[in-house]
Amino acid sequence: MRLVRWLAPFALSLMMMVAAGPARAVDAVSVRGDAPAIDLTGILDFQHSETDRIQVSTAPGTDGIVRRVEVRGREGGQNWVVFALANNTDDQLDRLIVAPHYRMVNSGLLWPDLGLSRIATITPSTGDRPERQDSATADIFRVTLDPGAVITFVAELRTDKLPQLYLWEPEAYKDKVNSFTLYQGIVIGISGLLALVLTILFVVKGSIMFPAAAALAWAVLVYIGVDFGFWGKVLDMSSGAERVWRASGEAILAATLLVFLFAYLNLNRWHVRYSHITAAWLVFLGSLVGLALYDPAVASGIARISLVLIAVAGFGLIVYLSTHGFDRAVLLIPTWFLLVVWVVASGMAVGGAVTNDIVGPALLGGLVLIVMLIGFTVMQHAFAGGGASNGIVSDVERRALALTGSGDLIWDWDVSADKVFTSAETEALLGLKRGTLEGPASDWLEILHPLDQDRFRAALDSVLDQRRGRLVQDFRLRTPDGHFMWFALKARPVVGSDGEVTRVVGTLTDVTESKNAEERMLHDSVHDNLTGLPNRKLFIDRMTALANFSKTLPTPLRPTIMVIDLDRFKQVNDSVGIAVGDSILLTLARRLTRILKPQDTLARIAGDQFGLILMSEQDSAKITAFAETIRKTIRAPIAFNDREIFLTASIGLALSDPATPVTDELIKDAELAMYHSKRIGGDRIDVYKPAMRARKTDRLTLESELRRAIERQEITILYQPIVRLEDRSIAGFEALARWDHPKLGRMSPVEFIAIAEEIGLIIDLGMFVLDQTARQLAIWQRAMRARDPIFASVNVSSRQLLRHDLLHDIRTVLSRSSVARGTLKLELTESLVMENPEHAAQMLQRIRELGTGLSLDDFGTGHSSLSYLQRFPFDTLKIDQSFVRTTSRGTRPVILKSIIAMAHDLGMDVVAEGVETDSDAVELYQLGCEYAQGFAFGEPMDADAAMRLLTEERLEAAS
Repeated sequence: MRLVRWLAPFALSLMMMVAAGPARAVDAVSVRGDAPAIDLTGILDFQHSETDRIQVSTAPGTDGIVRRVEVRGREGGQNWVVFALANNTDDQLDRLIVAPHYRMVNSGLLWPDLGLSRIATITPSTGDRPERQDSATADIFRVTLDPGAVITFVAELRTDKLPQLYLWEPEAYKDKVNSFTLYQGIVIGISGLLALVLTILFVVKGSIMFPAAAALAWAVLVYIGVDFGFWGKVLDMSSGAERVWRASGEAILAATLLVFLFAYLNLNRWHVRYSHITAAWLVFLGSLVGLALYDPAVASGIARISLVLIAVAGFGLIVYLSTHGFDRAVLLIPTWFLLVVWVVASGMAVGGAVTNDIVGPALLGGLVLIVMLIGFTVMQHAFAGGGASNGIVSDVERRALALTGSGDLIWDWDVSADKVFTSAETEALLGLKRGTLEGPASDWLEILHPLDQDRFRAALDSVLDQRRGRLVQDFRLRTPDGHFMWFALKARPVVGSDGEVTRVVGTLTDVTESKNAEERMLHDSVHDNLTGLPNRKLFIDRMTALANFSKTLPTPLRPTIMVIDLDRFKQVNDSVGIAVGDSILLTLARRLTRILKPQDTLARIAGDQFGLILMSEQDSAKITAFAETIRKTIRAPIAFNDREIFLTASIGLALSDPATPVTDELIKDAELAMYHSKRIGGDRIDVYKPAMRARKTDRLTLESELRRAIERQEITILYQPIVRLEDRSIAGFEALARWDHPKLGRMSPVEFIAIAEEIGLIIDLGMFVLDQTARQLAIWQRAMRARDPIFASVNVSSRQLLRHDLLHDIRTVLSRSSVARGTLKLELTESLVMENPEHAAQMLQRIRELGTGLSLDDFGTGHSSLSYLQRFPFDTLKIDQSFVRTTSRGTRPVILKSIIAMAHDLGMDVVAEGVETDSDAVELYQLGCEYAQGFAFGEPMDADAAMRLLTEERLEAAS
């Protein structure tokens, strides 16, 4: 029983501890005598109790003992915060515990914390309770810390949020309050003065932008007054009322900003929908003021989101209008950009990304500066262009006589009344009743061509904004029967004494004839001058438009494309003359037009080539029959003087597939079919088949694809080894270009080099091969580092040799790739250098001086002159493979020995091409040939395979 009685008090204390909730010991913050302020926010221990009591463990005292204290709330609160302070100095310290009611920083974007009294009371673990100090903006408690004391404080919270808690030295806090009070007074004074000036400007000027700017300035004044606590001091309002005022102020700020943007940009002049959007938005923002009476946090959150949307959307609208010639919007770009920056910075502040105490006041000061910039922009409109209009209205009689003599029509817009007057002749020309064109400027939009309406609006807006300049505008006006007439408007603004445009006066001129002439010129640019048919450009454009239109239909269109090419028409021109040939083409165009239907399109797409988009026939049999009709129509004789001329044509058809969407590829398919018909002999009709596209003889397709082959990295360079016959070691490589066609596979130079020369692509192709070979040669030489460096040979075409830029190209390649002198060899054929031997000799000498080797390729196949040959600075002669592979074993040694001896006499090395057997190599070596290449020593290979071959050879030599 004694034990039970002895344990009873401890059991009761344990039960009270459980009922009061968990308790944790805290660490004490050391308070120094020289510290003006300590931020306690980060060390606060927030706790929650189920009742109005809480037990906490104190911070260890000087004796190291942790004690337990129980605190009962005075206002029945259940939210607590615990912290401890330690005075380690020898002096008694007086400090202020400060918890602000409201901070913009970290207040939140949605459901923001708009401020309330935070702390009801503070209970220390020892000593007297801290004394509450009078303050309308913060909870302030005065505490006294004895020397060496460690005191734990338990603060009863009125809310579950405590944004900041500071420990201030009293004099330092007083200085801080005084400094912020001075700053806040200056900002409020500037804001009030700005609002007053803009209000006075509104009284003086009647434009809608001035009251809108004044309202914005007053809204900012109200907002910063609430935030600085100014109105709370003046009106002695409660903390709950301040939350309502703060939420209402943010909604009013967003609303006035929206009104200013709408009024300044004058959005109601042309766009009624902007007025509707703005009105609906203002009603919504006005409803937030009512919502603030019930839930200020929700109203403030919505107002803040609206402010962000107005700033961002407004900036986008200003930039859009600026790019469309609205000068007033251009003036607002810098100010509104600063507003967007301010909104971003405010978002970072309320989101807690920036936590400095000076952020809130600085942002409010920045808002006042932005409103000041807006005020300057508005005042610029108020006082710009204030010159009198005496000069404009002088010499009226002389101007009136000049206007009457010119025959121009009067156009006058009374801006203030928004009424347009024009001469009666204008309405007479258009066939309208008198007075139809008199009224608001927006009424002209109804008779303006749809494509001219935006330009007309922008031009009038520009004149009103700039208050000077000259308005020159061409537009179309609709007549009652539906057609349009062109008029040229030339006008100037009349500026009143207040600096605003009062009238826009000018003349209208009927320019329909000149515009029709321009349209005829435009028509001629897309139509054939001889036949009047659409040309190739318009033909392709119509096909593209048809393909795009077909995509929008539930059932795709099925056009048939025909390409008609006259056979041997060049001979007809040569025999009868170009003038008669043109008459023949015109006759054929008229014949073909007569057998077409309105939905079909016939075009002249080349000299003697016609294109046809057939839409009137859908059945395959009827399409073929129609093509046969065209062929017979062309075959019908054409009478010329006393003779008859008979023509035939090759016709290619491309039938659209119902399961495949229509594209402009049909034109190419029809051309392929036409070329197929012409290759077979002409005077026939061929329908496109996919097999035609796969043919390697498809020149048109190859030309177009070859132009993009280098860009698409389809050109591959292979290297065929050239060996020394003495020891069978690799001496160099010949670079051979191959085209890896995505559909036709790998193509040899025979299949595309001629095409490249015809279309002028051989220059780019040759430069590409030369540059890539030089780069690879440099890699080989760095890797091998042999006494006799590896060389590489590159073929040069006639187009390249005839260009003086070839020297510059070679110099550029050699500068980019550090190769040994003379190891990059250019191969030229015998027939190439003999086309112009004098020019070739000069070019080859200059190329040799650059440090490039020269090889004479395919020797023996051309018609060379030995007298010229000895003038060319070649260092290598390559024997054509036809001499190496000849079947006459009796004559081959004689010919080869003669060529080799001649080359040695001229100081050139000899390379034999086409060596396929080892016996050929032995025979060539015995005849004195130094080098050979062919399948006996390796097929053409890529750069990696060539490097492996060189590496293996070096390893074998080393072993």
